[in-house]
Amino acid sequence: MLLLDYQNVLIESLLRDRFSGAPPVSIDQVVSDFDNVTFHISTAESKTKILISISVKCYNELLQYGAQAVLEREYGPYIVAPEQGYDFSIQVDLETLPEEQAAKDDLIRRISLLKRNVMAAPFEQAFDEFEQLREEAAKYTSESAPQGVREGGAVRAIHYRNEEAIFIKASHDRVTVIFSTIFTDETDRVFGKVFLQEFVDARRRAIQNAPQVLFRNDPPLELQGIPGLAAGQGEVGYITFVLFPRHLTKQRREDVISHIQTFRDYFHYHIKASKAYIHSRMRRRTADFLQILRRARPDNEEKERKTASGRTFKVQT
Repeated sequence: MLLLDYQNVLIESLLRDRFSGAPPVSIDQVVSDFDNVTFHISTAESKTKILISISVKCYNELLQYGAQAVLEREYGPYIVAPEQGYDFSIQVDLETLPEEQAAKDDLIRRISLLKRNVMAAPFEQAFDEFEQLREEAAKYTSESAPQGVREGGAVRAIHYRNEEAIFIKASHDRVTVIFSTIFTDETDRVFGKVFLQEFVDARRRAIQNAPQVLFRNDPPLELQGIPGLAAGQGEVGYITFVLFPRHLTKQRREDVISHIQTFRDYFHYHIKASKAYIHSRMRRRTADFLQILRRARPDNEEKERKTASGRTFKVQT
């Protein structure tokens, strides 16, 4: 099973080549990423100044959940005015790069993780809210806790794809992440259920510390009251991850955010890979059957036959 990279590999390789000391050249590349995200890498101002811009479908929603603060924390001195047609831009001057190789590698890594970092804002906000609710709930018993503490925080909705979204809800004892996804045909739904059942079985057999995974076609209870949800339709599925306190420690937060962001791409990629594998096996089996039929046919077919009276006639092939 393939694990997808969190960073954009094309941006990483391009920057690594430019940061290696090679002579500056003009760059004008548009790079596509998962979830309809688009990058534009250019040197419009100067060959030594590389401008990296990103366009995200749900950027305005992400700003409501603290994306600006996350981007300033990660790219503060490199942030410039957004390029026309894009949501966020940073600029790197090759003449003022850090001298230490470790610092250069860290800058390359952070820039290649631009999509991951901008999408991380609602997760970080929900994890911080979980800590606050947990501290507040510790002051009460389960019966005397205020309603706001018992019910948890508001649902954060990220409509990052057409007709698909991520919903994040923090509570005092967990953070729930729900993916709504579209299955284009019946075969995808069957493969999807098999994959998700494997998640459940793996947790039951050997990985008890893994998050709980649930799947249903109707919206979960956490999404009650959310407008625009599709319910009762076979092509829509809701996949729920329940993150417990052991997943939300300071040491594990970054990895958890990176892992869960790539789930939808990982999920649909392996559905398509499984279908392609089964189709290749079917074609191989058909070719074997045809070979058996060709071998069963006589090499020297009878060209003439005789009637009962002794006459002969040619067989028409």
